[in-house]
Amino acid sequence: MEQGEFFGLLGPNGAGKTTLISILAGLVRPTSGSASIMGHDVVTDYRKARLALGVVPQEIVFDPFFSVRETLRIQSGYFGLRNNDAWVDELLEKLNLTDKANSNMRQLSGGMKRRVLVAQALVHRPPVIVLDEPTAGVDVELRQTLWQFIRELNSQGHTIVLTTHYLEEAETLCSRIAMLKNGQIVALDSTKNLLASFSDKYLQLTLAGGQLPSRLAKQVVANKGDHYTLALTDYSEVESVLAIVRESGARVQEMEIVQPDLEEAFVKIMRRQ
Repeated sequence: MEQGEFFGLLGPNGAGKTTLISILAGLVRPTSGSASIMGHDVVTDYRKARLALGVVPQEIVFDPFFSVRETLRIQSGYFGLRNNDAWVDELLEKLNLTDKANSNMRQLSGGMKRRVLVAQALVHRPPVIVLDEPTAGVDVELRQTLWQFIRELNSQGHTIVLTTHYLEEAETLCSRIAMLKNGQIVALDSTKNLLASFSDKYLQLTLAGGQLPSRLAKQVVANKGDHYTLALTDYSEVESVLAIVRESGARVQEMEIVQPDLEEAFVKIMRRQ
């Protein structure tokens, strides 16, 4: 993963995403191979490796005896940081937690606890941030707030590693994506190239009169009444398809060009032998 990029790590449940993150964070010892963060080996140079990394875990874990502010101060202390209140206040503001700063962690909703986990991962300003399913089960407002803040951090040079089952998030945010299956990388490329290679282009037509010309029958992948979905090899085909429809006397009532979809690419890659 290159410094400063927004990298997606995708795969079905049990593919090894969280295990890989646990190796990076020092929670699991690798049985073979090696991993390093900003040039620091996670086993032999673990102190510097962990200083360079902030992880937002998949599970919501919290200490029920402290307020939000106390939790973040204690987290700062784990990294030897004193007088970190200015940055803590900024994190609270960016994640809309200012009004909850003095609330006990037990009093927070699940979404609010998730925000605190993000703040905890960022208290020591790590250059690499790992987000393990950060928006699972959270509301739309938090999702938008979180992504706005993470994009801002990425623009400042932070490396972001994201695992998510919301593929539209990965498609929108990540410049490059690796797909895991049974602990192996089965695809690794830019998001643009993955979409171009594994996701087809489609034209959806609803006809108001007449039948779809037989010349186009081989391109039809779905048909329901007068609604047809045609596969395209290139968007330049749209013009010729419409010309054939006009020549046949049929009239187009509705038309939609369907963009390549990461979910389709993901399913095709996972189904490959």
